[in-house]
Amino acid sequence: MAKQKPTRAKTSKTAKTSKALGAVKREDAEAAVRTLLRWAGEDPTREGLLDTPKRVVNAYQDWFSGYGVDPTAYMRRTFEEVAGYDELIVLRDIEFESHCEHHMAPIIGRAHVGYLPTNKVVGISKLARVVEGYARRFQVQEKLTAQIAACINDVLKPRGVGIVIDARHQCMTTRGIHKRGVSMVTSTMLGVFRNDARTRTEFLSMLGAPRGL
Repeated sequence: MAKQKPTRAKTSKTAKTSKALGAVKREDAEAAVRTLLRWAGEDPTREGLLDTPKRVVNAYQDWFSGYGVDPTAYMRRTFEEVAGYDELIVLRDIEFESHCEHHMAPIIGRAHVGYLPTNKVVGISKLARVVEGYARRFQVQEKLTAQIAACINDVLKPRGVGIVIDARHQCMTTRGIHKRGVSMVTSTMLGVFRNDARTRTEFLSMLGAPRGL
């Protein structure tokens, strides 16, 4: 059986999120929602909107739970007994939801993660959790791509890391220029993924044809 390195004790998502929200009280957050409803021309006291502030705050605790987690902690539980495996590891099509930090509008996309291990690997679910940890924050896609790559590179110390993200931005499709069917693709290549064209080409070929979002 593969040896597993110890990890930190888990803390509930609710507790982490509450801590991350800091000095802002829940009642203040709900009051802010009621203010926005009035600003939009609504009456927050009407029946259909009475519980909306509570629901919005609950949704924010879910959408922005990434502020209450440390994505690097997920990467510390590694496996060293891999029978000498030292070829590419790629996890494709990790679906995620994030929010644009400029308009607070949703970003819906898929992340593709690859790395070339040295002497240890990490459970594939942990790669998805790293994506989630950074996605569930206010983001720009370029920063999100770089953060995921840096986390994997800093903790695993692989020979290289490659990240590709393909996402649609609701700040572009539902407001402003109103262009639908447009997706944005970003990538970060570190180590041999940047320096060796053959490794980079192999990684990109393993991603296959892009799938609809």
